[in-house]
Amino acid sequence: MTENIYDRHARGEPGYNGGATTTSASPTSPSSLHNSPVDPQPLLVERPRILKSQTDQNLPLLRSASSSLSPSPSRTPRARPREDRGSFSSVKEDDCGIAQSFVVSKFSSLGLDDSSESAIRDEAESSGYTDMATAVALHPPSFCCPCGGFRGWKRIRLSGRHLSKSHSDLRSYEDDKLLKWDWDTGPELKDIATAEPKGSCTYAAGESPLEKLPAEVLDQIVPQLAADLPPNGYTPRNVDLISCLLASRTLHAATLATLYRQITIPHSLIFSKFLQHIVQHPALGTIVKRLDFSHFSSVGMGRTKQMNQDIQNVTATTLTKCLELTPRLQEFLVQEHLEDDLDERVLRKLFCDLENLRAIDLCASSSFMFRTAFSAVINAENPVLPQVLNIRRLSLHECSTLSSLTLEVLLPRLRFLTHLDVCHTQLTDKTLSSIPDTARLTHLNLSRCTRVSGEGVVDFLTTHPAVKDTLVYLNLQADVSRYRLLSQENVGALLPRLPWTLRALNLNGANISRAHMQLLLPLTKHLEELSIGYSEINIDDVNALFVPAPPADGEDISIEEAMWIPPSLHYLDLTGISAITPRAVFASSSVLLRPMTQPLEVLELGDNSNRNISGLRQQTAAGKRLGWVVRDLGRRAWYVREPPKDLKPEERDNGKRSWKMGAMWWGMRKVPVAWGEVGGLYGHYMFKK
Repeated sequence: MTENIYDRHARGEPGYNGGATTTSASPTSPSSLHNSPVDPQPLLVERPRILKSQTDQNLPLLRSASSSLSPSPSRTPRARPREDRGSFSSVKEDDCGIAQSFVVSKFSSLGLDDSSESAIRDEAESSGYTDMATAVALHPPSFCCPCGGFRGWKRIRLSGRHLSKSHSDLRSYEDDKLLKWDWDTGPELKDIATAEPKGSCTYAAGESPLEKLPAEVLDQIVPQLAADLPPNGYTPRNVDLISCLLASRTLHAATLATLYRQITIPHSLIFSKFLQHIVQHPALGTIVKRLDFSHFSSVGMGRTKQMNQDIQNVTATTLTKCLELTPRLQEFLVQEHLEDDLDERVLRKLFCDLENLRAIDLCASSSFMFRTAFSAVINAENPVLPQVLNIRRLSLHECSTLSSLTLEVLLPRLRFLTHLDVCHTQLTDKTLSSIPDTARLTHLNLSRCTRVSGEGVVDFLTTHPAVKDTLVYLNLQADVSRYRLLSQENVGALLPRLPWTLRALNLNGANISRAHMQLLLPLTKHLEELSIGYSEINIDDVNALFVPAPPADGEDISIEEAMWIPPSLHYLDLTGISAITPRAVFASSSVLLRPMTQPLEVLELGDNSNRNISGLRQQTAAGKRLGWVVRDLGRRAWYVREPPKDLKPEERDNGKRSWKMGAMWWGMRKVPVAWGEVGGLYGHYMFKK
């Protein structure tokens, strides 16, 4: 019978380090992993810890749930200056049945004035508390479980002394605020654990039917157990995979490949442990296909920038070392919180040495250090820069400081490009046209690129072989407070020549008028997302997208009605249109909120502070009667159709499409470059900003 992993915690076995990546085997090649001994040391499953010092590894993890209790004034710690406080908002889609549902997790340090937030720390920090006992007294935990460094009951130190010598001593520490211990087993669980299953069969080691399956089949089965959840504090990830590590040697080898294939780094301690493991066992590094820093934030651990420099866990040196040990890396995802660590060595390794690299996301990296390093590597005079890069998917979303000259060197080398996000960059018409003819772009984001012209964009989209027959996602959003990218003539020239493959089209800020509605109508038969904000149209023009024109006098049915094909729109953005107000939407002449407009389920009429959204919030009764509710996230807000109550969950449209690459909901404004659930800072740029 498989041993409970928490039993190993409690015994404090020397080889157990709380689920870090180290394995007891020392494989020297990928094939040797299949013969490695069973070792319950899975990858990156260690739960966050609250430590008194960087070297103190013997304290149990204290999980602080939301507490309504406030510390007494006499014991309230001195608040740190605001510039030293850290918070990080992670945006994750919530599959609860209704579109545009998100979960926003905000992490802050134990001891800050917002006591309702979860506390997370992974290193030594100055928090204002003198010891852990004081912290516990001020914020009584509602849940406890052992940390990775737990070495047994007698080794626990409180206030610098051995205050606890047994399990009973710790239980006497419990009060009405402390609800349970994670290693407790209730009576009902004990009965289940000891009960013999009916009809159970016992197999010799390696003889069970599951273990006899071919390795190719196991490689398809085991990944189904992986939980693709963004790390959010205390959520245990991949518990089922941890159990597989303990089951047998065969499953251990198959599970290792799944655990190491996609590495998500939520904070610096996890990265440090991961790096130590692949240094000790280089064969494990050859399994890694993705390094994902999209959820990374040491600021969320309550650190200042100076603390990060002192800790030295994630630096340009350690990143370079990590990339050297992952030679088969295919996807590298990072964002602005690591921009200063992307120096010449890191970027040279990414663009010049990793031949298998297929996707790079450098979202919002725009610091001076990053720009200097990027320009030095992506330079025509760099002798080691390949003439042809194998990168398929590239995101420079909000990399606003990269010069057009640098982009002119980079883009012509991307002969196999399929996804390109250059939102808010210094892209020019010349740079855009330099994309090779061999590229086959399916996703293109040119939003807020102020240096391209409407004529240049239309010419590229209608004549360039890389885009004219393959586009699925196109974002041409412009900031109307500064400029309009597309004039009326540009819109008239573009709409009739857009490909039938298109599923998402963002023309916010284009000069669209009533005359263009007939050109938009054919597109609505295959589009699922359409954004036409800041247009010069009214509610009747919008109605024409969903219902055929009425018959002329003397006709029973119009030709248009006879040949009518319902639109496929799920999302419609009408932000900034002066004629589209809550009164117009609820008017009897409007069809937007009626059942006949289905599958339409999301309307965007303005940002969260817009008076249209305020008006919709005031129409609560009318909205509920029609089945619509307001959903909001950060600056954005939507009017969302609720699914019918009698509709079974499996029959509901969860919004997932292959072109979204793992995202569920509608109106995303950032191109994904890797398959996976949306979360972290990427979720912020996709749906919140």
